[in-house]
Amino acid sequence: MSKNERITENLVRDILRNLKYYDKDETSVEEQKSQIEEVKKLLKGASKTGKGGVGAPEFIISTTDTLDFLIIFECKADTSKHQSPNLDKPVDFAVDGVLHYSKHLSKSYNVIGVAVSGQTKSSLKTSVFIHPKGSKDAKTLTNRAGKAITEILSLEDFIEHGTFDPEVEKKRHDDLMAFSRELHDFMRDHAKLTESEKPLLVSGTLIALKNKPFAKSFDEYTPSELQKEWMRVIKEEFTKAKIPHSKEYSMTQPYSSIAVHPELGKPTKKYPRSVLFELIKMLNEKVWPFISVYHDFDVVGQFYGEFLKYTGGDKKALGIVLTPRHITDLFAHIANVTPKSKVLDICAGTGGFLISAMHNMLKKAVSKAEQENIKAHGLIGVEQQPNMYALGASNMILRGDGKANLHQGSCFDEGIVEAIKKHSCDVGMLNPPFSQGDEDLHELVFIKQMLNCLKKGGTGIAIVPMSCAITPHPLREEILKHHTLDAVMSMPDDLFYPVGVVTCIMVFKAKIPHAETNIKTWFGYWKNDGFIKTKIFGRIDAQNKWNDIKTHWVETYRNREDIPGLCRKQKVSHEDEWCAEAYMETDYSNVTKDDFENTVKNYLVFKLMNDIS
Repeated sequence: MSKNERITENLVRDILRNLKYYDKDETSVEEQKSQIEEVKKLLKGASKTGKGGVGAPEFIISTTDTLDFLIIFECKADTSKHQSPNLDKPVDFAVDGVLHYSKHLSKSYNVIGVAVSGQTKSSLKTSVFIHPKGSKDAKTLTNRAGKAITEILSLEDFIEHGTFDPEVEKKRHDDLMAFSRELHDFMRDHAKLTESEKPLLVSGTLIALKNKPFAKSFDEYTPSELQKEWMRVIKEEFTKAKIPHSKEYSMTQPYSSIAVHPELGKPTKKYPRSVLFELIKMLNEKVWPFISVYHDFDVVGQFYGEFLKYTGGDKKALGIVLTPRHITDLFAHIANVTPKSKVLDICAGTGGFLISAMHNMLKKAVSKAEQENIKAHGLIGVEQQPNMYALGASNMILRGDGKANLHQGSCFDEGIVEAIKKHSCDVGMLNPPFSQGDEDLHELVFIKQMLNCLKKGGTGIAIVPMSCAITPHPLREEILKHHTLDAVMSMPDDLFYPVGVVTCIMVFKAKIPHAETNIKTWFGYWKNDGFIKTKIFGRIDAQNKWNDIKTHWVETYRNREDIPGLCRKQKVSHEDEWCAEAYMETDYSNVTKDDFENTVKNYLVFKLMNDIS
């Protein structure tokens, strides 16, 4: 029987039809050519012959739900023409051909390339590749367990597997952060918003875009109508969310000034549909696809952190120093959260700790009931500032839930304390406002409060300035009278760059007096997290070292290992220094004169900065 490539294409078309590719308005299945201008441009010189003419795969699939992805198919009739030994014959082989087109299209898209050969459904041979946008090479597409995909999947499944490819995720994150800078400049130049209003505009718009009718119709409103509709939909979404510990007014009030902002709603020569329309359009295209997929990512917090970098005044923003995402994730691993954990953050901010905890808890959940229980009962937060509370609550709503036990008010308020104690939380996570010299709001005051709100034996983790670990303070004695200092980890000096504060992580066992346990405290010298400082992107994990470092750190802590230069156990009291540097064994054979001089200089600078005599 002669073999016909049209038969293979018909088989693929039938499979796509059965998988509902043709049923959705958002999805486009094109054959041999595309109407998408960017795709046309990229395929202009993509002929498989290599002679510079136009080329095109058999099928090109795109979706407005995920604008940065394309799925392409290349078909061959004969399974012997599936893949050449050197992948250098795109005209004759399916795999070679799909990789050829992927290379051209990956300049602007994450490309899932599907090579298919065979004449019957049972004999079809299928290979699937992912070519991340901007990457040099394609690679086999795998599921999250690392198993290669060898069949045609639904659009949603293909996109999901491609989305969680580490390279795709990292590139999307970099693109998102680059966009946050563009967005900041756009708002500064055209929206005339205050620094506190900018993140509210982002979170409010993302909440509005969660409303599908609004997401599909926002371009139909006049400028003045759009501003009113933006606010109406936000109120509707907050009402639907039923946040129990917040009056509806207190949730929507922070957004109300934006809803009547004169610069946002009026047409201009440059933006005839209004600046607000342009902002909604940008966030819909650039941010919503990201936030709807990466549920562990604190998008609102990341944008807030980026915006803080550009403020002309105090970058600490009244003591608020947002915890980097990899550190909020580290806390969840230190605490070893499980689906049964109840996690408390008494200074919740934008919800970064709760989001990371929820993500790690959900990964370990084995049933829908467990997942629902985590969202309804496993996360408890308190935030005093109305604007920050609105950001945190909206952030949790965007994750699908987790906002059920968010309290607005002071973590020292008796009513709130009584309410959160009823949850019997076994994990506390905390990045307190850095006190900036105010003794009433000293970081140790917040640590004491967090530990008092946990159940006996609960794990309390806080990241605080190093001065809390080495400067005498009466609260240290009081804390150890009632709680155990389990571990202290010295963190990278520039962890909070560009804010210049040296920090450590403290781990406590709640309501078990330190003297009673009679244990040695574990000290970790966690100074190198693999991140490097860059001028444009801040601190980044440029060489993908973090996951291995995190795993090593957490294992050495859990096993309470003694490793010269990295970790050490030491019995301490409130009078001693609580930092690894004081007890670490050093291999002096590797210390150079420059090392010694730099250490002395850093120590002197640290003493001056912290006013230590």
